[in-house]
Amino acid sequence: MATDSHLRFALAVHAALGAGGGNTCFSPYSVASALTLAARAARGGTRDELVALLGDPDEQTVLLREAAQLVEDEAELAVANTLWADDRLPLEDSFKAALAEWPGAAVASAPFEKEPESARAMINDDVGRTTRGLIPQLLPPGSIDSDVAAVLVNALYLKAAWKLPFREANTGDAPFHAPSGTRDVPTMWLSEKVGYAHAGGWQAVQLVAAGGLQAVVLLPDGDLAEAETQLDEAKLTALLGEIRFKPVELALPKVSLDESGKLAGVLGGLGVRTLFTDLADLTGLSPDPRLTVSEVLHQAVLRVDEQGFEGAAATALVMRLTSMMIDDPVAVTVDRPFLLLVRHAGTGALYFLARVVEP
Repeated sequence: MATDSHLRFALAVHAALGAGGGNTCFSPYSVASALTLAARAARGGTRDELVALLGDPDEQTVLLREAAQLVEDEAELAVANTLWADDRLPLEDSFKAALAEWPGAAVASAPFEKEPESARAMINDDVGRTTRGLIPQLLPPGSIDSDVAAVLVNALYLKAAWKLPFREANTGDAPFHAPSGTRDVPTMWLSEKVGYAHAGGWQAVQLVAAGGLQAVVLLPDGDLAEAETQLDEAKLTALLGEIRFKPVELALPKVSLDESGKLAGVLGGLGVRTLFTDLADLTGLSPDPRLTVSEVLHQAVLRVDEQGFEGAAATALVMRLTSMMIDDPVAVTVDRPFLLLVRHAGTGALYFLARVVEP
């Protein structure tokens, strides 16, 4: 199933990103969108490696496209999928047709060869608009030079209010037991009937937001670093499937994360290697056989407060030419490292997957 493949991909990238043990945040939706478009452009072994990580590109395309649709207008979701290409790079009509099926699709000209800094500014400005200013500089200085021929960008913005908001008057400092030591952090409090499950060594609390969106707090019974090594897509799917509405008294730290980095090394460790070498075959995008991906840049911003959540993410593939039951309330005090999912209820697609170690 497409959702199983999506969860497996998300957890694999999360594990690779989190090897250092600190805060992490990325958008499986954004990275999968950019890589699935790359898979549609790839041929031969290049494509095989992407498919092995992502799952079937046709199935993922349907999942990601459906997850760009909200069930009501009360939430805000903006998605852009843009191929920025230098005029010297010929493009295959079949790829442009495939791209056109994606939400927010566009093909745009950028003067990478003659004015690389202008091209970088154009892309950053466009991502900034889509992300409502949360990601003003996806492409840092030095990331674009005259060797770049194309950049494939996915950008995402998401904002939704809780169906059951936290009362701001109840927010106060409470202890959080981080690896660096215990300290007081701003903590929200909610006593309501919400989604809850306790299975497989994890507690899950599901908070419903507008637009058919959900946030799920995953709190391990023991140490997060140990528990998440055992969390695969089957266990996560089973845990999410156990969620039922019941009274919960939830204490949850406010969250503000802004993480950025390069993913080529992470993806290489997960088996996507040919894409970044001279052996890359991206002839589905351009007949020029020299096209290869030099880097995958990603940034994710996620904020969770009493009213709801707001998030933005962007992913850029830089391409170069080279040679419910009534029970007593359950008290869930999130006072130690935890995981946080933001997902589309209808498809299960993950907009964000975060590890909060130091809130």
